[in-house]
Amino acid sequence: MNATILPEKKEHYPVLLNEIVSIITPQYGGTFIDCTFGQGGYTKKILEYSKSKVIAIDRDNDSKNISLKIKKIFKERFHFENKKFSQINKLNLKNENIRSIIFDLGYSYTQIKDSKKGLSFDSSGDLNMKMGLNDFSAHDVINKLDQKDLEKIFKFLGDERDGKRIANKIVRNRKSKNISTQDLVKIIESTKKKNFKIHSATKVFQALRIFVNKEISELIYGLINAAKILKPGGIILVVTFHSLEDKIVKFFFKSLSENQSISRYMPKTNEKDKLFKLINKKPIIPSNEEIKKNPPSRSAKLRYAIKEKDVDNFEKGILEKFNYLLEIENLSNKI
Repeated sequence: MNATILPEKKEHYPVLLNEIVSIITPQYGGTFIDCTFGQGGYTKKILEYSKSKVIAIDRDNDSKNISLKIKKIFKERFHFENKKFSQINKLNLKNENIRSIIFDLGYSYTQIKDSKKGLSFDSSGDLNMKMGLNDFSAHDVINKLDQKDLEKIFKFLGDERDGKRIANKIVRNRKSKNISTQDLVKIIESTKKKNFKIHSATKVFQALRIFVNKEISELIYGLINAAKILKPGGIILVVTFHSLEDKIVKFFFKSLSENQSISRYMPKTNEKDKLFKLINKKPIIPSNEEIKKNPPSRSAKLRYAIKEKDVDNFEKGILEKFNYLLEIENLSNKI
């Protein structure tokens, strides 16, 4: 499950930092796009190399304060924009030598513990979960969508086997009052058997967070647009924290690096265009030393690919593959 909902640490550590730096080699210069700026861990490390430049993106408005501190030190080599990373193609990248694009899909300790964001089931705040630039909150989802829609969200975005029973109890309870964070936790705990490995609310809260922030479409279009703006030779790196994210990233890189048709609708040819070159088929995972220092990193997986050439219409395959998830996200149109 996602490390971001396990409040086991008191500060934020950029996961797999040494491994990422060894792959992107910022000592040779160039511009790097940090698509999930957060606490600035990757950005600050990259900027230690005098020939490097970083363009950072984050949808969380709170990241602006951290970016201003970095801007004071690296005025000419750092630029920050409060955007969703799916909007990476909206950046002004004219004359930029983009070497690598980095996505870290985890959440920082600061974000988890922020009661206003309401990401944790330990939170006493409102059911929020909005990370910035959102149209609705988890409160809207729980209190407005019907039972079948809630079931789909819990099942497909959280892999929650008891989603039907939980959704049924939510709908019954909200007839008398709006469901709060702790109300939702009590409903889940009263529905599921106790699990001593993970909190019983983990999967439902993961599903809600993904749905509220449209993390599936953000990831898919973030990858598509990153691949479009990157020049051949550039690298895309993605750190995931749960199986659904990793499934999407794995398919995206694998399907576009093999000798196979990108879409079943495209004509078959003897020579298939390959967008990426994969160096490692298996993901890179944290060392035992890193896990000991930062326990939530244990669920992290790093995958990366090098762009080989520009390819037209490469996005059709991934959009077809995960259309069922995009359709679930579109249930938000009912709110």
